[in-house]
Amino acid sequence: RLVDAKNSTAMLTTFNEVDMSNIMALRSQYKDLFKEKHGVGLGFMSFFTKACCIALQEWKAVNAYIDGDEIIYHDYCDISIAVSAPKGLVVPVIRNAESMTMAEIEAKVIELAGKAKENKLSIEEMTGGTFTITNGGVFGSLMSTPIINIPQSAILGMHKIQERPMAINGQVV
Repeated sequence: RLVDAKNSTAMLTTFNEVDMSNIMALRSQYKDLFKEKHGVGLGFMSFFTKACCIALQEWKAVNAYIDGDEIIYHDYCDISIAVSAPKGLVVPVIRNAESMTMAEIEAKVIELAGKAKENKLSIEEMTGGTFTITNGGVFGSLMSTPIINIPQSAILGMHKIQERPMAINGQVV
């Protein structure tokens, strides 16, 4: 399927840097309270997933796919997430992620990743996503060109969070 995607889609990759310091500070401030209240850790995936859901609801064409001569739009966000399994990466789906809380997303990520590690994901759990998020940062990757999961129209590749000097208001910090 990935070779088919590579050979049949007009893929374009853009690389953008994001200042994660505010999210990292927020996560540090609330991680203990979040875990105590919800029983799951506050990871980055819930931040990325919520942000994607907001964007996908605003830019409906990115949450759509082409079927013959028609564009099929979705009023929901079924987010595929790339997770490691013994035989490689798999992409189980968080259904209706737009209606989930961050704690629910984190719990679902843990559930799906656990099933992936045990080779217990069903075909239904790995099909029907409308958009994919992959996080090469867990492998130390700074950049990559993820391959679209057909029939989806886009994929978001997240990467390693790395501190480095940057200019803010003309000052290097």
